[in-house]
Amino acid sequence: MRHSQFALLTQRRFLPYFGVQALGAFNDNVYRQAIIGLLFHLGVDSDQRTLYTNLAPALFIAPYFLFSAIAGQFAEKLEKQRLIRITTAMEIVIMSLAGVGFLMGSMPLLLVALFATGMQSTLFGPVKYSILPAVLKPEELTGGNGLVEMGTSLSILAGMIYGGLVFQVAGSWGPEAAAASVVALAVIGNLVARMIPRVDAGAPDLQVNWNPVPESVRIWKLTRRTPAVRNAILGVSWFWFVGTVLTAQLPNYAELHLGAAERSTSLYIFGLALFSIGVGTGSLLCEKLSARTVEIGLVPLGALGISAFMLDLYFARSGLAPQAGLDIAGFLAGDNGWRIAFDLTGIGFSCGLFIVPLFALVQSRTPNHEMARVFAGLNIQNSAFIVAAAVIGLALQQVLGWSIPQVFLALAIANLVVATWIFTIVPEFAMRFVSWLLVRTLYRLELHGIERHVPDEGPALLVCNHVSYMDALILAASIPRPVRFVMYYRIFQIPVMRWIFRAAGAIPIASPREDLAMMERAFDAIDAALADGELVLIFPEGRLTRDGAIAPFKSGVERILARRPVPVVPMALRGMWASMWSRRGAAAEGGLLDRMRVPRRFRAHVAVMAQAPVAGQDATAASLEAQVRTLRGEAA
Repeated sequence: MRHSQFALLTQRRFLPYFGVQALGAFNDNVYRQAIIGLLFHLGVDSDQRTLYTNLAPALFIAPYFLFSAIAGQFAEKLEKQRLIRITTAMEIVIMSLAGVGFLMGSMPLLLVALFATGMQSTLFGPVKYSILPAVLKPEELTGGNGLVEMGTSLSILAGMIYGGLVFQVAGSWGPEAAAASVVALAVIGNLVARMIPRVDAGAPDLQVNWNPVPESVRIWKLTRRTPAVRNAILGVSWFWFVGTVLTAQLPNYAELHLGAAERSTSLYIFGLALFSIGVGTGSLLCEKLSARTVEIGLVPLGALGISAFMLDLYFARSGLAPQAGLDIAGFLAGDNGWRIAFDLTGIGFSCGLFIVPLFALVQSRTPNHEMARVFAGLNIQNSAFIVAAAVIGLALQQVLGWSIPQVFLALAIANLVVATWIFTIVPEFAMRFVSWLLVRTLYRLELHGIERHVPDEGPALLVCNHVSYMDALILAASIPRPVRFVMYYRIFQIPVMRWIFRAAGAIPIASPREDLAMMERAFDAIDAALADGELVLIFPEGRLTRDGAIAPFKSGVERILARRPVPVVPMALRGMWASMWSRRGAAAEGGLLDRMRVPRRFRAHVAVMAQAPVAGQDATAASLEAQVRTLRGEAA
């Protein structure tokens, strides 16, 4: 059954929320660009314009440092739809104040409103992402986050264009048009917020600590409790660092290195549009590439793409533009114009692949009662990285005298270093990348019943037939939640695969004749994992099939359920018997090299089947074997 993330845009549980966050991002950027337009409208000299344009981002980002800890607590304590209504009502008040500032031509008033806008965004931030796990299923998290990132990036771009044009189009009525626009957008956002269904608070009994300093430290510690989450948050912050450096340089890059006409913003907006469209496209593609799971294997792919495209951007044009005064058509017709455009799009595309799985990982691995505070901590760290990016970018150019292409080259190298460091600390990222690459290169997966029958939360035992050495990787790529695999220790020890299995938390097991102590440790580890609410998958046959048929299930499954009678989900693999990784023909063809031949079918179709859970106290090895046989059918 085919699913599309775009179906979420037809459902009330997602569409109003999507509209609110897109309208908010759009309005923020309309307002910030309209302030710059007002400066030109008032004829403010260049020195004052520089002062205001540098002061504005600082005023907007400051509330993230000051109020994120408190905002995270409110987002945890209050019913989420109510909090969104409150924040959008705040936006109406703030934008009304901004409207007065536009009409009066008062920059101090507009900057006060800008600070208040940052405070409103700070309050909305933790609820923006913490609401998604409450309204989406685990297999929808990647697609939902992809839509949110796509909507945000395109809304930012559209807001900048609209805000930049409002004074040009409206002429002498520019202040009135800007005031009416920001207030109207705030009102529409509040009306849309009222359509969001009720979403219960994560921790309604939480006592709010009004002192931001100790609470910020406490929230920061929450973000570091789980290594994968800690480093996913570090990855998100690094994304903002890269994006800030890149987008901050684009205006001057367009003029100096792309050949934009003086005082023309067309090439700058064109470059920003390419980057934003790339982010949106990469974000949307994550669901298809991940087969609707939280596939963090895409993160290394995105990181490599960012550096590769940024390196090529440097080599495409490391010096000044050969011509000046160009429009978009003239730039594209010039030397390496299309190559530069492709690189800017590719950087954005890679950023989309990089950021969406990280958000989905944080949401899937964080307890619901801590979710909003963890995202508040993420916002604090993000704002620190944004400020650092602005300061470092300025220092590299003003102090060291680097050109913008040299800054991009340094950023590409730094990105590789940071990404390698993150993936070394938490090998799960690189492990998932290798397994994703193997599975997606060799097979086309068809999933049947996974979303419906594998529980979204809580412990469950999954049982499946065992056909090939790739079974665990294929099943891991098919199931939305992390899975602990129990596998024969000789398979666990296969070179390269051993590193993947260990990083995935697989549990090696041996027969009592081979290693009784290892077998006992395996059963203890299985019970501990189920007690922690994890999914555990076992192959009850105990070995790979030698003839394609399903062997009798061993009694170990009954021993597991006797200790902890959790629900059992019968599963079956179809189409793997012809795989190069199975034992098909081993007896006749004689050996490992014959078995490890090139498969007869490139990107063969493989089906993963699942059936409704069976109560643990009712399940037996024989009954589960019969269900898996029925699921598998004749499609070995």
